[in-house]
Amino acid sequence: MLVDSVPGGYAVLSEKEKSAIHEQMERLLANSHFSHSRRFPSFLRYVVDQTLSGQEETLKERTLGVEIFGRRADYDTSSDPIVRVTAAEIRKRIAQYYQDPGHEQELRISLPAGSYIPQFHWPPQPKDEAVTPIAGTTESASHESHAEVEQTRPRRHFWRVFAAISLVVVGLSGGAFWLWQSAHHSAFDFFWGPVLNSSDPVLFCIADQKQYSSIALRDASDQSRQMILPDNLTAVIIDDLNPIVKVAGILQAKGRKYSLRGESATNLLDLRGGPTIFVGAFDNAWTLRLTKPLRYHFANNPEMTQFRVVDSNAPASNRWMVDRPQQMATNNYRDYAIIARFIDSTTGNLAVVAAGIGRGGTIAAGEFLTDPGNLAELMRASKAAGNRKNVEVVLSTQIIGGEPGSPKMEAAYFW
Repeated sequence: MLVDSVPGGYAVLSEKEKSAIHEQMERLLANSHFSHSRRFPSFLRYVVDQTLSGQEETLKERTLGVEIFGRRADYDTSSDPIVRVTAAEIRKRIAQYYQDPGHEQELRISLPAGSYIPQFHWPPQPKDEAVTPIAGTTESASHESHAEVEQTRPRRHFWRVFAAISLVVVGLSGGAFWLWQSAHHSAFDFFWGPVLNSSDPVLFCIADQKQYSSIALRDASDQSRQMILPDNLTAVIIDDLNPIVKVAGILQAKGRKYSLRGESATNLLDLRGGPTIFVGAFDNAWTLRLTKPLRYHFANNPEMTQFRVVDSNAPASNRWMVDRPQQMATNNYRDYAIIARFIDSTTGNLAVVAAGIGRGGTIAAGEFLTDPGNLAELMRASKAAGNRKNVEVVLSTQIIGGEPGSPKMEAAYFW
């Protein structure tokens, strides 16, 4: 069932149907594809509520920018693409949700490309069982007239043809889904196979900060009361946990053991123990050391106000640069990251890098490395380059309100 997306089209739904849509929306937003964001749930709730109340005509880019993101009524939509970027990311995450196993028979919510009006697709209902005639009906009432029979014949023929076409479509869809699963499984194997097939434990070398000399502890009997106590702490940037958790999920699913160690506590002997995944760039000295000899590496000006990814073949270019003052002042900028997988010549072991100039870039790097579609794109590029063993990629992502959008592959190098 799909109600046409015309103004007021969804207002004809029953309260039970609207309730089912709201329940499905909350189920979708509680999923990990949405639960870590504030921007995506507020956007989807708004467009769904407006649509179900028959206000689809209000779902325009400028209106959404004003109502959801607090923009001025005369803001420039061409220079501030927050609505378009958010809608594109929501479309991607909705698709990922319904691709996950277990959601096949759920009511589907979609946001068609080029529109901000959601559509709702009810799952197919089971075929009606044969109806037993009710006792006591008269013979005349149980027989159709000759004219009625003649009218039903074309309908029956139509439904036979429709059923045959449906079987063909289902068969093709099943084949396409099998091919999709095979391609995405191969994409994961392409990048993560060397890590997962290693018999050695995997180490996460993560950025850490030792700048705190005290800790705030709460009173067990009165939680509103806090006591500041001196302590020596090693802190981890919370945004760096995003790629760590995602990649750790892959390792756990494959039964692989792993450990975490701060970069300041990591030594060369640790790196010789097996594959290492390096998270963070300018706050992780090991990442800077390992990527410095690579074609793409990190650099900054002496004043530490401009940070960039450098292409050794064009070292003077500043196309992948983040201006720190602009970043802090607006929280809207384009961030860049490096992902890499290569054999480190010093340790002889596999090294994986997921590091952004800013925190949003590191989040985007983790998303890229755990998304089957992104890895499939990288696998195709690798095949075109001759299936070399080592890979390095420059990513970009648009940061709006401090939250990253989808990662985009800027450049790739294989050797």
